[in-house]
Amino acid sequence: MSTIHVKNISKSFGDTQAVKDVSFEVNPGEIFGLLGPNGSGKTTSIRVILDIYQPDSGSVEILDGPMTDEKLNRVGYLPEERGLYQDVEVNRCLSYLATLKGMSKAQIDKTLPAWLERFDLTEHQKKKNKELSKGMQQKAQLIAALIHDPEIIIIDEPFSALDPVNTQLVKDLLRELRSAGKTIVMSTHQMNQVETLCDRLVLIDYGKVLLEGGLSEIQDQFRTNQVIITTASPLPEKLEGVAKIEPMNGNFRLSPAEGINAQDLLGLLVNQGVRLNTFEVATPSLDEIFIQVVKKG
Repeated sequence: MSTIHVKNISKSFGDTQAVKDVSFEVNPGEIFGLLGPNGSGKTTSIRVILDIYQPDSGSVEILDGPMTDEKLNRVGYLPEERGLYQDVEVNRCLSYLATLKGMSKAQIDKTLPAWLERFDLTEHQKKKNKELSKGMQQKAQLIAALIHDPEIIIIDEPFSALDPVNTQLVKDLLRELRSAGKTIVMSTHQMNQVETLCDRLVLIDYGKVLLEGGLSEIQDQFRTNQVIITTASPLPEKLEGVAKIEPMNGNFRLSPAEGINAQDLLGLLVNQGVRLNTFEVATPSLDEIFIQVVKKG
């Protein structure tokens, strides 16, 4: 049973329609990607889910019904814009934000030190938020979103300002939360992170759903006959059965000529004496799919 069920929501601001007939579901134990270019309606959709905006039409069910104050305490939200009190010390700020989610002082005193330790902020907890780097502020804000152990987690650009080490830390944490049965909605422009984390996704633009489904299912829809090879020797400029050769990071992407499939191409390459180290049918990247769908849409 889905934890979040968005049913045909639409929302306008004056003459601008930010969201038009958007529907999707998010289930427990999955990371769901909410994707789209700038101004596509992602943030408006999130705010409708969180009951910040009321939709003009359609509805949202959270945990089998409409949003309530009690349910809001079971949601963790990381906005794209940093919302920490800049002139307040980190530990005091996080403690205060945790109380807003219904945590007692005893619960905070027991839980917060472990979060600070995990995010390497223990030594910085007495600093004011404005004294932290952007990456440290991002980690502090992640703690604010997660400290109350929410059932539903909505995160907007979670890897913003993070270095590779901390990016991996957050990825590992999200996988742990998914394994624990949490419902996670992730909005980001970093398609490589979507590819490594998301189970399913929806792509919206101009407020409309353009693409929805599982990652592998979507990649299969956009798969071509292109192949990627590595070779033991340089390739000639022309090969029978190949329409285009593109060098890429030590590999080659080959586009077969019309009427040639990947299996045919493999035989042709071998017959022409090409010494292959690897041969694989190219899987379209989410970046490529994103650009193709948005341009077409």
